[in-house]
Amino acid sequence: MRVLALAALLACQGSQDPPAGVPRSDPPSFAPAPPTLRRLTTEQYRNSVRDLFGESVILPTELEPDLQSDGLYAEGAALAGLSALGVEQYEDAAYDLAIQMVDPAIHDRLVPCTPSATVDPTCAEQALSAFARRAWRRAPNAAELEVLVRLAGDSAEVQDSFDLGLQYGVAAVLQAPAFLYRVELGEPDPADPSLRRYSSWEMASRLSYFFLGTLPDDELLAAAEAGELVDDALLAVQVDRLLADPRARDGVRAIFSDVLGLAGLDAIAKDPLIFLQWSADLPISARAETLAGIEDVVFDRDVDWRELLLTRRTFVDRQLAQLYAVPAPLAEGFGAVELPANGGRRGFLGQASFLVLESHPTTTSVTRRGLYIRERLLCQTMPDPPAGLNTSIPEPSEDAPTMRDRVDVHLSVPECAGCHQLMDPIGLGLENFDAVGSWRATENDVVIDPSGDLDGTPFADAWDLAGVVHDHPGLSPCLVERLFDVATGRQPTDAEQDLLAWHAEGFADEGYRVRWLLRDLVLSPAFRTMGAP
Repeated sequence: MRVLALAALLACQGSQDPPAGVPRSDPPSFAPAPPTLRRLTTEQYRNSVRDLFGESVILPTELEPDLQSDGLYAEGAALAGLSALGVEQYEDAAYDLAIQMVDPAIHDRLVPCTPSATVDPTCAEQALSAFARRAWRRAPNAAELEVLVRLAGDSAEVQDSFDLGLQYGVAAVLQAPAFLYRVELGEPDPADPSLRRYSSWEMASRLSYFFLGTLPDDELLAAAEAGELVDDALLAVQVDRLLADPRARDGVRAIFSDVLGLAGLDAIAKDPLIFLQWSADLPISARAETLAGIEDVVFDRDVDWRELLLTRRTFVDRQLAQLYAVPAPLAEGFGAVELPANGGRRGFLGQASFLVLESHPTTTSVTRRGLYIRERLLCQTMPDPPAGLNTSIPEPSEDAPTMRDRVDVHLSVPECAGCHQLMDPIGLGLENFDAVGSWRATENDVVIDPSGDLDGTPFADAWDLAGVVHDHPGLSPCLVERLFDVATGRQPTDAEQDLLAWHAEGFADEGYRVRWLLRDLVLSPAFRTMGAP
C-alpha cells in the first residue's frame, strides 16, 4: 500500500475547498494498468444465479473457496484459479441449477417459447441466446450459440424431451469461463488507437458488480448493446441510476464488508465460560450493526463518512443493547440508539464487530487491534515477524497483572519491539473493551490505563483514540485506495498515485461523502481504460 506517500502529497497540496465557481481540474495523465481476470466471488456467483433463475432457486453451497489478497476478496478474485475439485463443484452446481427448470416459475423465466417438437433449434436458440446474454454479460457470438443449440438438440434427442435437452445447454452456459470469470480484454480507443478502453459490454459488467454485486439488469445490458457506456454523458446517466437503485445498498454493504474484513466474523468463537455474554449469534448481530451504520451514513444521510468513527448513534438489537448496557430500542430486530456520552464507547472502534474480530478466544489482543487500525484504516503495511520468533504475550502474573504490564515485558525483547511499538500502544487504548466488546474498568482488579499515542498524537483512552484516527491524514486517502482496489480488482500502480491523490482531493472538497467518491471512481479513466492485456 502506498497511502503514506499519498497522504503526504495531499498534505503538501492542501485539501481546502476550492473557491466557489472554480471548476475541478482535469484528472492527471497516467499509464493505464493491464486488466485483471476476476473470478466471481461466492457471493457474486450466488447473486448472479438468483438473478438468472429467480428468488425460488435453491442456491449451491459447495463452491471453490474465495481467495483473499492484501486483505481483500476483491483483489483475491483476480488471482483465483480453479482446482480440479473446484471444476467439479461448478459442474455439479451447474447441473443442480439446470435441473430446477422443472419448477414452473423458473421454466417460464428461462424458456420464452413453446417448442414445436422434441428437437426445436429455433426455440432452443431463442432461450439459450437470451440466457447466455444475461449470464455472460454480453451477446454470445454465432459459433458459441451454434454449439449450445446443438448440445441442447442432441441431448433432447437422447432424453426424448426438449426441456431435458435444454438443461444441458443451460448447464453449459453456467460452466463457461464467460460466466465464472469477468473476462475484460478491452478494445482500441477510437480517440487514440495506441490506447485501449473497456468495451461497452465490459463497462456494464464492471459497473453492476461494483455497485450491485451481481449481473447487469436489462436496462444496463441494453445500454451496453447500444454502445452507450463508452460515452461520458450516457455512462454518467447509468452510474447515477445504479447509485439510486435500492440494490446499491446491498452493494455498498458488500464493499465495506470486504474493506473492513467483516467476513472474518464467520469463523469467530470465544470461550463462553470466560465471556458470559458470548453467543454464536453475536458476530451476526455485530456485523449487522456496523453495516447498518454505514448504510445510514452513505445513503440515508449522505454525510461525511468519518462520522462512523465519532458517532454515538448506532443500530442495535436486544443482544447488543445488553452488551452495550443501553435500553433495547425494539423488542425484535434492530433500531437506532444514542450511546451515553459518558460511556466511553463511540464509533466503529467501540463496536463489537471490530472488538470481537480482533481478539483471541480467551483474551483481547492489543497487537491485532493496533495492526487492524494501521493496515485496514490507514493502509500502512507492517512487516511480518521474523521466522521462528515467539510473539506470544506473557501470561498475567503478580508483577504484570494488566495487558499494559505484559506488553512492556514483551517490548523489552529487541526483536519484537521494532514492530510492536507501532501496533501495541494503539491497541492498549482499547483495553477497556474485552474480547467480546464488553466495557471493563479493571483487569485482574487493577485499573486499566488506556492512554497512548498514534504517530505522535497522544490519546487518553478509546474515546480519544477515535478522534485521533478520525483526524489522521492517512484515513481518507486509505479509503480512496481501498475502494479503488475493490473497483479495479488490484492495487494502484506507481503511475496512478497522482490520480489517486486527485480523487482524494475531490473527496475532501465534497465533504468526504462516499456516494460522491463511488461515482468519481467509476467515471475515472483508471476504471475505464487499460494497458495491453
